[in-house]
Amino acid sequence: MRIEIERVTMTYPGGRRALKDVSLTLGSPCLVGLLGPNGAGKSTLMKLLTAGLMPTDGEIRVDGRPLGACERDLKRRLGYLPQSFGLYDELSVGQFLDYMCALKGLSDSREAVGRALRETNLEALGRVKIRALSGGQRQRVGIAQALLGSPEFLIFDEPTVGLDPEERIHFRNLFSQAAQERIVVLSTHIIEDVQSVCTQLVVIHKGNILFVGTPSELIRMAEGHVGVFEEAGAGVSGDFHVASRVNTARGVSCRVVAEVLPPFAEAVEPHLEDAYLYLIHLGHKEAA
Repeated sequence: MRIEIERVTMTYPGGRRALKDVSLTLGSPCLVGLLGPNGAGKSTLMKLLTAGLMPTDGEIRVDGRPLGACERDLKRRLGYLPQSFGLYDELSVGQFLDYMCALKGLSDSREAVGRALRETNLEALGRVKIRALSGGQRQRVGIAQALLGSPEFLIFDEPTVGLDPEERIHFRNLFSQAAQERIVVLSTHIIEDVQSVCTQLVVIHKGNILFVGTPSELIRMAEGHVGVFEEAGAGVSGDFHVASRVNTARGVSCRVVAEVLPPFAEAVEPHLEDAYLYLIHLGHKEAA
């Protein structure tokens, strides 16, 4: 499967422009991490990819065909977990998934539901009413419905929110396995999830794509721009962005990103989170 986004702009009624001249190509197999601050345009991009919206300008093509001409085919091949996903509390987990199979037109719902329950560790909860589930369990039901029918294209918006560490590791591995044959797009604010499994990153800020590449390529951009120092007394100010502050016996250890590190900071190897902060806050001021 190949999806081409060519010079797409999305302007909402009222004049708010959510995406500006965005171009991007996704081809299976791949696991893409979609990063950006709140309001950056990530949700708009995902809605465009699901044909929930049509762009104001530009074109989206699926396997060479304009999206408008193959919308039904795309939705047949798509599994989607939006950030706000409604569940029917009066149904059991199994009943809800069976209902979603009917909506997707899956002929063998029993097999599809059974597989989705196994993949999301929900087998013991198949007969439990959704209203009795915890927040993390409800999130797993949302992931399960996206996996129904083994779609070729999967989009997950904040899929690990509310999951405990063990569950997050399980689902990171599940997404990685799914991406061996499919396109998987993972939008999240949890950098650890992205760094662990994504083969490609797309960073969006204020409707613009700032970066497309591998996690290691983004980290290299921040080399020489990340440092640490011990903050004492009233603190230290300067032209830098604080990534973290940690209390220690000697005071407060600060980790910062800066275009030019202050003389009192010791340069250290950047993490992916450092590189993301550098890109958003300092590396591309012209995109602000």
